[in-house]
Amino acid sequence: MNDNKPPQVTDLKEAQLLINQLWLMINSLTEEVHSLEKQIKDQKGKLSKNSKNSSKPPSTDGYNKPDPKSQRKPSERSSGGQPGHKGSTLKKVDKPDSVEISHLDACSHCSASLEATPVLATEHRQVFDLPKVALHVTEHQVEVKRCTCCGEKSKSEFPKNVTSNTQYGINIQAILTYFSQYQLLPYKRIQEMFKDIFNVSLSQGTIKNVLSRGSGKLDGFIDQTKKALLNSPINHFDETGMRVDTGLHWLHVASNENLTYYFLHESRGRIAIDEMGILPDYQGYAMHDHWLSYYTYFECIHLLCNAHHLRELIYASEQYGQIWPTQLIQCLLDIKNAVEEALDEDLSSLTEEQLKEFNQQYDEILTQGKAEIPILVKEKKKGRAKRHKSHNLHARLEEHKDEVLGFMNNLLLPFDNNLAERDVRMAKLKQKISGCFRTEGGGEIFSRLRSYISTVRKQGVNQFDALVDLFNNDPFIPSVN
Repeated sequence: MNDNKPPQVTDLKEAQLLINQLWLMINSLTEEVHSLEKQIKDQKGKLSKNSKNSSKPPSTDGYNKPDPKSQRKPSERSSGGQPGHKGSTLKKVDKPDSVEISHLDACSHCSASLEATPVLATEHRQVFDLPKVALHVTEHQVEVKRCTCCGEKSKSEFPKNVTSNTQYGINIQAILTYFSQYQLLPYKRIQEMFKDIFNVSLSQGTIKNVLSRGSGKLDGFIDQTKKALLNSPINHFDETGMRVDTGLHWLHVASNENLTYYFLHESRGRIAIDEMGILPDYQGYAMHDHWLSYYTYFECIHLLCNAHHLRELIYASEQYGQIWPTQLIQCLLDIKNAVEEALDEDLSSLTEEQLKEFNQQYDEILTQGKAEIPILVKEKKKGRAKRHKSHNLHARLEEHKDEVLGFMNNLLLPFDNNLAERDVRMAKLKQKISGCFRTEGGGEIFSRLRSYISTVRKQGVNQFDALVDLFNNDPFIPSVN
């Protein structure tokens, strides 16, 4: 029997019944097609997200790197050093550490002896190199004497940093910390480096103990850094996921041009931010990426990251073919360029005409853009109707206009939150190189030491010298003002 053969209809009643069945089947298939089309569209939308049009990190792009979408205008200058640029190279020193003379004993032409011939002139070349590195062992001795007056014994004291019969010195502890916490080397590679370069065999337990000891000396630095951040007129805030053992924790950062403070917590939201102890009492400008937990703090003045907005606008333009995102991208970049030109001219603000024009342009683009945003059909009887994804972005840009354009109204305010993103990026790099933290204690040690290293680097202090001072119980302490 052929199943594809159409059914034979003998009367009108059978025909009507068949039509009804086909009608129900067509409706069911149509609904299924619409559902599958929606799923396909959603999946395409997810697959089309990359580091250029969303907040996804570049590492997730894989081998299919997106075409560059830089918002910078092309420069007319050629690459490399520009005319008039003063180059830099090694310069000879007046007093070298050592001098090696190549004596001329015989004539290069006739081979006659020149040992007794006076030198007419000398030519000089200098080689800059490191001396051979070798472990230097210092033995500290204390004296014991008996008093000739009272007959009792007395003993002199060891230096404060000499606490064990054998121990590694401050320089080794500082170098170890530098390579672990700044260069982000895992323990095994630190062991290999110390063995190959210094001929020192370190255990991983020793490395852990050194880092723990350094972290324990930072209480004064941490307290002063938090006070300085609270007194700062502008701070940047961000957070990123970090693996601790088998769970997900969050590394929070509060930072500015001179200070960095990291705080690791199992929560991403308000519980962690409260325990971090910056935002609850902060009254300055807080730049962030619209994470809603930040908006539960009302003492500060909020600013939103426009780098995030540009990426989301690019996505809305590419994915949904809407015009308003492209127009708003250009508007934001025009304002940014105007602000940069005003700063170059040492102006304190944009002109009234510029402010009026940019405000009007911003409002008009969003007003006209509403007509481009599709209205989704309400699928359920109860609850709020689902909104189109571009609607959420549009609503944020419209409702939080002051936070978006803060950099336009006050030229001292930043355009984006890139400073905080750069601060957390190195922490993510640590995880890629060395893996997750095995314990919360290890994550806390990293957060404290990395806060110290990042801060001294921003302050222009040599990081190795600062670590030497740390292990010498004299850590760098930032100024509160």
